[in-house]
Amino acid sequence: MPATVLPADEWRARAAVHAERADSLTAGHRARRAAGETHAIEDFLHTYYATRPGQLRRWHPGADVTLEGAGADVDERLTWRWYTPDGHGARVDVDAFLADRGPTVRFVRELLSRTAQRPANVGCFGLHEWAMVYRAGDGMRHPLPLRLGAAATDAVVESHQIRCSHIDAFRFFTPDAVPLNRLRPTRETQADMEQPGCLHATMDLYKWALKLGPTVESSLVLDCFDLALDVRYLDMQASPYDVSSYGLPAVAIETPEGKAEYSALQRSFAGRAGTLRAALVAACDTVLARDLGARPEADRG
Repeated sequence: MPATVLPADEWRARAAVHAERADSLTAGHRARRAAGETHAIEDFLHTYYATRPGQLRRWHPGADVTLEGAGADVDERLTWRWYTPDGHGARVDVDAFLADRGPTVRFVRELLSRTAQRPANVGCFGLHEWAMVYRAGDGMRHPLPLRLGAAATDAVVESHQIRCSHIDAFRFFTPDAVPLNRLRPTRETQADMEQPGCLHATMDLYKWALKLGPTVESSLVLDCFDLALDVRYLDMQASPYDVSSYGLPAVAIETPEGKAEYSALQRSFAGRAGTLRAALVAACDTVLARDLGARPEADRG
């Protein structure tokens, strides 16, 4: 049974604060979308992770929490996927969520817990973005010019060692850049290779929070979004693209000073990510405890 019952006035206040925060975080994207405009840095979080501002605006209490009361907002919530009524009001139906998404929860828990056990590598210098445009010709991934030009960009790639461990960065390398990577991340080895200093692994905390759906309290989802946005800015400032049109300076990783700046920011982000990663693992454990309790003793091994 749910461990916590939130009085109606308390959870409605939390939901209102959450909606206000979500609106603030997505205001720029919503305004650009209405005007038919784009932003090469910020829109990534809405396109690559395929989420809508309305999804972020919905507040969920997480698993094992009942929202007390009645009314139109409770009735509406009961139409949302994985919600169920109980004697007090409405709650997330953890059993139904686990039946639908159990393998996903187990995968996320395994990936995040194993990532947290590794030391952070802060010596990659964001070269994954450079490898994505190496000898690309006109095949740029973003509508921005190259800061150093094509030939000098290729020279930066060729003068560095590339050790990208993240499959969803590596899969966008150009064909000529693939053999330059010292590592060979695959989907099958993802849990063996991801490390907490990786900017993309940190941004992906937002994806995993979304995958865990209403079993994660929504302030944690916005915390992950907020961190992902900060990381995305560094990812692009340290990339070969010229982001000066957004009023941003480059983090020139081809120089010693730029490398030092990048590594320091990477350490800072890894620290923030560690806290959120632990909270997501705890959310997985809450859901999976229900699965463990439902299984026969002989199957719990």
